[in-house]
Amino acid sequence: MTFSKTVVLPVDPDEAFALITQPERLRRWKAVAARVDLRVGGEYRLTVVPGHSASGTYQEIEPGKRVVYTWGWEEADAGLPPGASTVTVTLEKVDGGTAVTLVHEGLTAEQEASHAEGWEHFLGRLVQAASHGDAGPDEWAAVPDPLNELGSAEAALALTQRALFNVQRVMFHVNPSAEQTVDAQLERLVGALDAVAAPLGVPVSTSETGLGGARAGSPEVTVADLGQAAIESLRARGEAGTVRLGSAELPVTTVATLLAVELLVHAYSATDSAGQALDVPEALSGYVLARGREALSAEAMARAHADEAGNVVGAHPEAGLGAVAENHEEPNAHAAGALLLAESGASLERLAALSSRSAAVGHHSGSQDAANVRGEVHG
Repeated sequence: MTFSKTVVLPVDPDEAFALITQPERLRRWKAVAARVDLRVGGEYRLTVVPGHSASGTYQEIEPGKRVVYTWGWEEADAGLPPGASTVTVTLEKVDGGTAVTLVHEGLTAEQEASHAEGWEHFLGRLVQAASHGDAGPDEWAAVPDPLNELGSAEAALALTQRALFNVQRVMFHVNPSAEQTVDAQLERLVGALDAVAAPLGVPVSTSETGLGGARAGSPEVTVADLGQAAIESLRARGEAGTVRLGSAELPVTTVATLLAVELLVHAYSATDSAGQALDVPEALSGYVLARGREALSAEAMARAHADEAGNVVGAHPEAGLGAVAENHEEPNAHAAGALLLAESGASLERLAALSSRSAAVGHHSGSQDAANVRGEVHG
C-alpha cells in the first residue's frame, strides 16, 4: 500500500529541498540526529526519535525538484528493514511557496496506517519549521521507548542540541556577558565527546566550538555531528559490546550512560548561563542518574584508579577529557578510561543537583510521551 500527502511550505523550492535533505535542517523538524550522504547511491541515517532510527539509500536526486530514497527501520521488531520501501518527495513552485508531495510506497496495510500517523506528525512539523525556522521540541522525542542506555544517550543529545541552538540564538542579544562561561562549558563537552569518539574511530572535532566562533561554525552542529557519530558507533558494537579506552575495557552501556550524563549536565549549564530553562523529563533524568550511579560503582572506580596509577605522560587528571582526546600518545590513552570515570563522577553529582532544582520548578514527567512513541513513530 501507499501513503501520500501534500503540504505547502512558505519558502521557495531550493529552501524546501534544503529542509528535507540537510542534517542541520532535518534536526529542526524530523530527526534527533542525521547523517546524510546526498548523492545517488549515498546512504542516510536518521535517528527519528531516541531508540528508533531509519536508514536507506538515495535513488534519485534533482535539487529543488525531487528526491527518491529507500526507507526502513533498523529495529528488528519494526518489520520494515532498511531498503524495504521507497519514499518519493517532489517539490513544485506554487503561489505562496512550494508544494511538497511525499509518497511512501511498499507498505503493508498495517505499516501504511502506522506510517500515515508518523508522516502526518512530521509533515506538520515541516510546515512549522519552514514557517518559523524551527518546529520546536518534539514531544515524541522526550523519553526513549524502550528506555535504555543507548536510547537515553540519544535523548540527552537531542536535548543538548536544542539547548545549544536556543542559547546561540539569544546569547548575543540577551546575555552577552555569559558568553565566556558557555564557551568553557562547550569546550569541556566537546572534550568529553572526543574522548568517547576517538577510540571508536570517529574523527575528533577540529573546528572552533565557542559561541564567539559560531558564525563560522555552529557549536550545535559540532556537538550534533560528533555525538551522532559516537552514538551510532556505540550502537554498531551492540549493547553487549565493549569500548577500549587505553587499558580500560568499558561496556558499551557504561560509555553510553556516561555520555548521557555529560550531555545533560552541559545542556543544563548552558541554558542556565544564558538565563534560560531546560525541561528534562523526570523519567529521563532519573534513569540516567540511576544508571550513572551503577556505572560509577566501587568496582568501576577501582579499575579506574588502577589505570590512573600508570605512567601518564602529557596529561593530568585535572587536565580533563579534552587533553586525552588531543594527545594520542599511548600513556594518555591508558588514562582515558580513568579520566572519563573520574570526571563523570563530578558530573553525576552536578546532574543530581541540577535535575533536583529543575524538578522543584516543575516540568512534565514524560511518561505518557514514552508510552505513545511505540507504534506511532514508524513514519
